[in-house]
Amino acid sequence: MRLSQLCTHTMKEPPKGEVSRNARLLTQAGYVSRLMAGVYSYLPLGLRTLNKIETIIREEMNALGGQEVLMPALQPRENWETTGRWDKVDVLYKLGSGPIEKPEDYNLALGPTHEEIVTPLIANFVHSYRDLPVAVYQLQTKFRNEPRPKSGLLRGREFRMKDLYSFHADQNDLDSFYERSIQAYHSVYRRCGIGDKTLLTYASGGIFSKYSHEFQTLTPHGEDTVYRIAGTSIAINKEIIGDQEALREIIPNYQTGDEDRLEELKAIEVGNIFKLGSRFTEAFRSSFADKTGSQGKIVMGCYGMGPSRIMGTIVECLSDDKGLVWPEEIAPYTLGLLNLKHDDAETKRFCDALYEKLSSANVDVLYDDRSESAGVKFADMDLLGLPWQLIVGPRSFEQGLVELKCRATDKRATLAVDEVFEKLRNGNITL
Repeated sequence: MRLSQLCTHTMKEPPKGEVSRNARLLTQAGYVSRLMAGVYSYLPLGLRTLNKIETIIREEMNALGGQEVLMPALQPRENWETTGRWDKVDVLYKLGSGPIEKPEDYNLALGPTHEEIVTPLIANFVHSYRDLPVAVYQLQTKFRNEPRPKSGLLRGREFRMKDLYSFHADQNDLDSFYERSIQAYHSVYRRCGIGDKTLLTYASGGIFSKYSHEFQTLTPHGEDTVYRIAGTSIAINKEIIGDQEALREIIPNYQTGDEDRLEELKAIEVGNIFKLGSRFTEAFRSSFADKTGSQGKIVMGCYGMGPSRIMGTIVECLSDDKGLVWPEEIAPYTLGLLNLKHDDAETKRFCDALYEKLSSANVDVLYDDRSESAGVKFADMDLLGLPWQLIVGPRSFEQGLVELKCRATDKRATLAVDEVFEKLRNGNITL
């Protein structure tokens, strides 16, 4: 992509009215645009980044054994009343198919989650123990009537979500899949560049189970408080820190008072998983014939992860005072090519040819071919946060040399063009 042809532009100053770091930087860099509180448009650069995050998630869920589906966002009231949640989920957007005069006229919901839809859907195909286990997932836009949508992509009314649901013949099989899902989640966060900052966190299981698990990414900008167990990548959510029985189960060799030595940290929740048991399958009267011919209970697990929330979290954690800093696997483009002398015919000819060569070799390159000053180009490229910058000036290229810069470390090296090209083509870029 030539930057001169991109339909969006960077802003000289952060937008007014945005409180969160991720919303300010993503808007200033031209990745997203706010329509209203908690609702954003994803612009070309932002959508490329979001798509790459979702590709990672899709690959890891497929490796886990998940099968991708796509369920309707518009859901009937009847399903929610079957589970008793129509009047209990306070973030539920309720709609009517005609004029609304009284509460009973609301007969539709915009899906904040899909237990009410996926349970009867999959149970319809489960008749025998031979049909289990099965796991399905989707990547979809969700809707929640969030009362405080003030944190950019972290707290939205409309947002992207990966929700996976697993169905099992017994608790042991659910437990086994659940443990494997934890490892799949860690793989997603590692590939997105926040694996070393993300803790498996014990939280209350509510009505479903004794515990659920959150994945919390450490950052001073986080809204949640977690307590890390010393020497581990495991933490405890604030809501159960006073539960002595829970602490004895979670903390190795726990003794009364050990909670005072837990490390208190701020974090952002980037995923959560639950063992739902038979709560939803019983509501829909779903069962299966076991090996003896008796009717068995289908038990379920639910596994949520927000791609858009991950995108915002990466910005909160990895950006600096110059702008965004994207990990290589999710950056909209791997390389920014800067022509510092656009008005010099030889330099332009060289950069144009290099751009075509890189593109032909399937290198994701964003070419700044604009007639802007070097200072503007450097500032914009740092703001955009691409992992690598290839800088071309008239003096260097005449000697067959270009400057390669790493955005994350600011390390630079003057290298031969052929050497840089081979590094980029082979995906082995180091300084």
